Amino acid sequence: MERRITGYTTLIGLIATPIKHTKSPTMHNEAFSYLGLDYAYLAFEVGNDELEDAVKGLKALKARGSNVSMPNKTVIHKYLDKISPAAELAGAVNTVVNDDGVLTGHITDGVGFMTSLKDSGIDVIGKKMTIAGAGGAATAIQVQAALDGVAEISIFNIKDKFWARAEETVKKLTEKTNCKVKLFDLADTDALRSEIESSYLFVNATGVGMKPLEGQMVIPDETYLRPDLFVADTVYMPHVTKLLETADKVGCKWINGDGMMLYQGAEAFKLFTGKEMPIEHMKEFLNIK
Repeated sequence: MERRITGYTTLIGLIATPIKHTKSPTMHNEAFSYLGLDYAYLAFEVGNDELEDAVKGLKALKARGSNVSMPNKTVIHKYLDKISPAAELAGAVNTVVNDDGVLTGHITDGVGFMTSLKDSGIDVIGKKMTIAGAGGAATAIQVQAALDGVAEISIFNIKDKFWARAEETVKKLTEKTNCKVKLFDLADTDALRSEIESSYLFVNATGVGMKPLEGQMVIPDETYLRPDLFVADTVYMPHVTKLLETADKVGCKWINGDGMMLYQGAEAFKLFTGKEMPIEHMKEFLNIK
């Protein structure tokens, strides 16, 4: 990389915390190098307290933009000039593009997730999915799924700070799409079992399964799954979570978060550069099946 960085090289960042585990710099910098593009991508440990200063820094440094992850996705819009319609509907931003000092927030998580399903032969369009989670990535998935034509979405979440957000998501999607959307308390295990039983796809879009919740899962036990159920986990580190181990044991077809990570990155890459990410090369480079 050192040989291709010059005084003309343009910065792209990633602002989140914790962030040292991320694969994004490896992925984007390899794609830049492969296509001969003069950009460099770096990760910065930034939380809500430093976020406003970090956004001002993007403008001051004339960076091309930045990806955004937790805990900043749902608050960074306050410091931006514009947000895309999808980001507004999702109430979250994971990509900021700097066009000559005008910062626009986008959300690519939902597109990335839906593309990863299609890439794995999972066709949930016109069918029902049950999803655990109501944070930024979870909401983006719910929004994109509804916009793409998923017939029914059952959302489960604990009654935490994201509960009101989930209620708002249900309201927005009911008003603006043809998708039937319902919200349940994750503590209601009978409802969880019933909704999964009638679903084509079950999705974990929470942090359960990654550190510090490694070895845990959002369902109580394997009896909540069945062999013809598709299971997706947005976690990509570890590669196989407890949920996916359980799904494999039951005989479910499953995918982890690698595909979503790749395809949401590809959408952001296109926003930053105007170029398509070399997907097949990146799959080989990142060892994504």
